[in-house]
Amino acid sequence: MTVLRSILLFALAAVAEIGGAWLIWQGVREHKGWAWIGAGIIALGLYGFVATLQPDANFGRILAAYGGVFVAGSLLWGMALDGFKPDRWDITGAAICLIGVAIIMYAPRPA
Repeated sequence: MTVLRSILLFALAAVAEIGGAWLIWQGVREHKGWAWIGAGIIALGLYGFVATLQPDANFGRILAAYGGVFVAGSLLWGMALDGFKPDRWDITGAAICLIGVAIIMYAPRPA
């Protein structure tokens, strides 16, 4: 159950961070205005909070592993909302990142 909770928290963190950055991008680059920027800032703040809910107590481990989730999630977000089409190198890189996440977070460690 702890691994499932951790994975769900990583997914929620990715939606908050990537979504927040995307909202700010839309507000600034696509000229959608301050409401979009403000929503993005709130989402980014939520990301910072969600990261603290991970069951592992090591900040460095959580943020290092989350980096891999961010890479894969960013590509998925771009596909879903911006029509981005990843090439085989994007997919290969994201897969390597997710393998890194699994090793960092879920490899057995001595007690």
